Amino acid sequence: MTKTFRHLIGAEEVASESTFESRNASDLSDLIGRFPEASREQVRDACLSAREAFRSWSKTPAPIRGELIGRVGKALEREKESLAKLVTREVGKTLKEARGSVQEAIDTCHFFQSEGRRLYGQTVPSEMPNKELTTYRRPLGVVGIVTAGNFPVAVPSWKLVPALLTGNTVVWKPSEDAPAVAYAFVRLFEEAGLPPGVLNLIFGGGSGAAGEHLVTMMDERLLDKFAFTGSTVVGRQIGEVAGRNLLHPTLELGGKNPLVVMRDADLDNAVSGALWASFGTGGQRCTSAGNILLDAPIFDAFRDRFLEATSAIRIGDPNLAEDILYGPFINERFFGRWLEHYDWGETGGATRLYGEGRISAAARPEGFLGDPDAGYYGWPTVWQEVTPDMRLFQQEIFGPTINLVRVNGIHDAIEVANAVDYGLSSAIYTNNREWAFAFKDSVRSGMTSINNSTTGAEAHMPFGGVKGSGNGARESGIWVIDNYTYWHGINDDISGRLQLAQMDTRYVEPKGEVAVGELFG
Repeated sequence: MTKTFRHLIGAEEVASESTFESRNASDLSDLIGRFPEASREQVRDACLSAREAFRSWSKTPAPIRGELIGRVGKALEREKESLAKLVTREVGKTLKEARGSVQEAIDTCHFFQSEGRRLYGQTVPSEMPNKELTTYRRPLGVVGIVTAGNFPVAVPSWKLVPALLTGNTVVWKPSEDAPAVAYAFVRLFEEAGLPPGVLNLIFGGGSGAAGEHLVTMMDERLLDKFAFTGSTVVGRQIGEVAGRNLLHPTLELGGKNPLVVMRDADLDNAVSGALWASFGTGGQRCTSAGNILLDAPIFDAFRDRFLEATSAIRIGDPNLAEDILYGPFINERFFGRWLEHYDWGETGGATRLYGEGRISAAARPEGFLGDPDAGYYGWPTVWQEVTPDMRLFQQEIFGPTINLVRVNGIHDAIEVANAVDYGLSSAIYTNNREWAFAFKDSVRSGMTSINNSTTGAEAHMPFGGVKGSGNGARESGIWVIDNYTYWHGINDDISGRLQLAQMDTRYVEPKGEVAVGELFG
C-alpha cells in the first residue's frame, strides 16, 4: 500500500486536498509515496507557526542550538546509507554521489555545531570617556527556503543548518522532485530535539503552487529572509519581491561554467576532470562544465582522448551497480528541456561529435545497465565548432552535454571564459603558475579550481556566484552567517550625562610642526 505523507507545520501533520506523487527516477513504475500540495493558507499557517516559535528559539543560547545541530549530524551519520539509497531511488543519483551528498550535510552539521560557540560580537573603544560600544549578531526572524532536487540533502543543509544555528526559524519548501528525502531529513531534526514550529516543512510545486505562495509571504510581512536554489529566471523574480520588501535574499542560481585546458596541461588529468565536470550527475549540477576551452595546440589531442573516454562511460540504473557514472534525468521536464539543445546546436552551426538524444532499448551506449525505457536517460553529447555568439555556448543546458571551444593562449581563454552571463564556477588545467595566476585573478566567477574540476564543494568554503549566477550571497563556511544575522550595535554610556560624539569629543590639539632636519643640522 502506497503511503501518503503530510506537511509538518508546528507540532502537527497537516494534509491537503490535492496531492502529487514521487516516483523512482530510474523506474517510473515504482511509486515512493504521495505528498500534499500546500495551499496558500497552509503556507501562511506555516509562517505564523515559525513566527511564534521564533520567540523562544531565538532566546535559546547559541551553544545549545549548536549542540542540537551536532545531534542532527550524528543522526545523519547513523542513517547515511539508508538516506543515500533513498536519494538514489528518488532522484537517480549514483550511490557514490548520494553518499557524498549526505556526507556534505554531516560535515556542515559538525562545522556549525562549533560555530554555536563562536557567534562572536566585538567590543569597540569609544571616543568618549565612561562609555562602552559593543556589537552582537542577531537572528533575522523567519526564513523562507526553496531548494532544488539535484542535491536534496547537501544543499538544504547549507541553508537549514546556519539559519537554525543563528536563531532563526524556517519554512522549507523542498523540490517536488525529492519530497521523500526532505521528509526523512526533517524527521532527523525532530529526533535531535528541535522544538515544534522551528522547522516547518511544506510540499508542493513552484509556479502557481506552494513555492510561489511562499514567495508572496514576503509581501505579507511574514518572512524576514528568503533563500533559494534554482534557475536564474526564478531567482530574478524572487529578488524583485525581496527588494520591494527591503530583504536581502540568498540566491544560488545557474551556471555555464568554463573549464580551460592550456597547451602545457597534463592531458590525462585534464580529460579525467573534464569528463567528471561534464557528465557527473548527468550534467544536472549548477557547477557542471558548460564549455571546455581548449588551447589551440592541444585541441585535437584533447578532443580525441575525451571522445574515447566519453564512449566508455557506464550509464544506467544506479540502483543496480556502484560503478555507473550517471543515471537518469530527475524528471521528464528536465529531459524535455535538455532535448531542445540539439536544435540549438544544429541550427546554430555547431558540429555534434557524439550523442543521440534519448537512450532507448533500440539505441543505447555499450554497457548500459538496466531498462532505458523505465526512466529518462540521455546520451552523453559532445559538440565542437562552438563560438560565444551561439545559444549553445551561452545558455545553461542542465544535462549531459559539453561544448569544445578553441581558444589561442591564456588571454583569449580568459576573454572567452568571461563571455557568458553566468559566473558561478570555473577551472583551469595548466602547470604554468603565471597562467594560473592570470586566470584566477581575471575570471569572473565565484569559485575557481586549478588543475581540478568545476564541481565540488567543501562545508567550510564559501559557495556562490556573480553575474547571473547569484546576488553576492554566499553559502557554507563562516561567510554564510552574515546572511542569516544582522549586526546590533550597543552604545552603553555610564557617565551620567549626555555625551555627543564628534561634538563633545576632546580631540588632541597639535603643538606645532617639528622640522627634523633642523634638530640635527
